[in-house]
This record gives sequence, structure tokens and C-alpha cells, in this order.
Amino acid sequence: MGEKVGRLFVGVAISDEVREGLGEYLRSVFGERVPGRAVAPASWHLTLRFLGDTDAERHRRISDGLRAVSGAPAFDLSFGGLGAFPRAARASVLWVGVEEGAREMRALAAGAEEAARRAGFAPEEKPFSPHLTISRVNPPRDLRTEIAAAPPFGTRMRVVSFVLFRSHLGGGPARYERMEVFPLG
Repeated sequence: MGEKVGRLFVGVAISDEVREGLGEYLRSVFGERVPGRAVAPASWHLTLRFLGDTDAERHRRISDGLRAVSGAPAFDLSFGGLGAFPRAARASVLWVGVEEGAREMRALAAGAEEAARRAGFAPEEKPFSPHLTISRVNPPRDLRTEIAAAPPFGTRMRVVSFVLFRSHLGGGPARYERMEVFPLG
């Protein structure tokens, strides 16, 4: 590997309006304490493809590949209810799902996956599931009651771009830097 660029991933940034609304929604469902280790609201996003440690050459190739994907049309997205991975009875990740726009998110993720493979990244093994991670729960716990009782979040946003992000780890929660924005449509 050549010169390191950092830990990269492809994602969709959320609007400030969604960020504020989601914070209020989570307080209405959980009070002041979301189960597990909450993701900082400033870091909320929808991941399309995690890339990991990336060198300068693969960074150049993934950027080129993502530019080809950016011709996809802009679309509306609405958020649904809460869910958990691997399942609510043994939740290790708490998330809010995507309803309207899920098909378009899957198409964007497929484009990002193809660009990643062409750039030399190993294929993603898990099927893509459009979601926004709220917290990581360790040890896993049963969140069936909370998830079943929560109404859908229901907020909408227009997706007009996607982003190549760099993760900065250490010294507190992960911070995400926008390296390149790819407009849609």
C-alpha cells in the first residue's frame, strides 16, 4: 500500500432539520438516555459503503468511480421506525430505518459497491439495509419493548448528493470529514 489517506466510507449526509427532529424524536421515545453508546448527532448519516483504510491510489480510483454514480437522480427519503441489528431481542445496533427512498438508496449503494470493487476493495459481504445508526449496544440487550412502542419517526428529506467521508478515530467519538461531495441528478 502507498501513502495512507485514512479510513473512508461513502454515505448520505442528513439535513440539520432532520438532525434536530431526530433528536426530539429520540428524547420523546427514550428520555435523555438512548440505550447503549449513542452516536453523536453531528455524526449521524446514512452509510452506503464502508471502505476502511485507503491508500492514495485507491482513493483516486474510488473518487473516479463515484463520479460515475453521481448521475443518478435526486430523490425524496422518509424515515420509518426504530429497529436493531442483529435483531431487537439481542440488539447490538439501534437504528432508524428508511421507508420512502429505500429503493433509491439501494441503487446508490449498489453503485458505490461497484465503484469500490473496481477500485480494488474487497466485496461487501452483508446485504445493504438503508438505516441511520443511533447507538451501539454492548453488551447486546433486548429492546423489543422500546422498539415496538416507538411510533415511526416519519420525517422526510430530499437527497441531492452523497459524500466520501474520512473517519477520524481516537480522542472521543469518531468525527467524520467530508472529503468529496457528489451531486445527484
